[in-house]
Amino acid sequence: MWAVPRPTARPNRPRQAPPFNAAAARRLRSALGMDAAHIAHTLRVSYGLPYVTPDLVLGWERGLAAPSGTELTALAGVLWCSPGELIGRPRTLREHRIARGLAPEDVARAVGQEIHAYLRMEETGQWRGSERQATALAAVLSLSLADHIAVTGREAKLAELLRNAATTRWQAYVRPVSRIVPLDRRLLERVLQRLHQEYQGHMAATLSWGGGSGDAGEAGRAFLDHVVEHFWTAAGHD
Repeated sequence: MWAVPRPTARPNRPRQAPPFNAAAARRLRSALGMDAAHIAHTLRVSYGLPYVTPDLVLGWERGLAAPSGTELTALAGVLWCSPGELIGRPRTLREHRIARGLAPEDVARAVGQEIHAYLRMEETGQWRGSERQATALAAVLSLSLADHIAVTGREAKLAELLRNAATTRWQAYVRPVSRIVPLDRRLLERVLQRLHQEYQGHMAATLSWGGGSGDAGEAGRAFLDHVVEHFWTAAGHD
């Protein structure tokens, strides 16, 4: 029997595989009492993936390879789960769509875009839709506020504002942050003040350690590198 090669992405349209949760796939297969050969056979016969072998399935489960979006959707069907259960935390527009088990046409139709325009945004990672379309996108993909801001390309600007708020006068950044994050003003004030205090606390601790120049500000830099995560954590706690 001749082996069927696995298709490769076209060079002019590279696509990264979604973040695959190998442990979840292994756990779900075990719970169903299926072995890798059974999974591979079903993917070949029922889902039109003739190149899938037991070794490829085991490679996915061991983290040696990651299934493509099409493969992941098919694998979810074999394992009787949603694609989202096989994905780590989605970050990109494409990953959120796959996690919801939706076809590109479904999302494009829901947000009122031509399919080619929507696919272009998935491939480039740059959201080009209107505010109305962004709202429709949040609804069809069930996006949290944090994910909505990331998917529509506003997270980098938010991070810049938060770093400035933490390192300078936080009061000056309440209004600019509110234009990106529509939260209650008093909540934003508390969160920005907390970020400022935490950053200054890291810097004060660094000075008290009396470390060399290589250690100076390391804790503060690490805090700023993850300032968006700290922001959402603080907002959630409030």
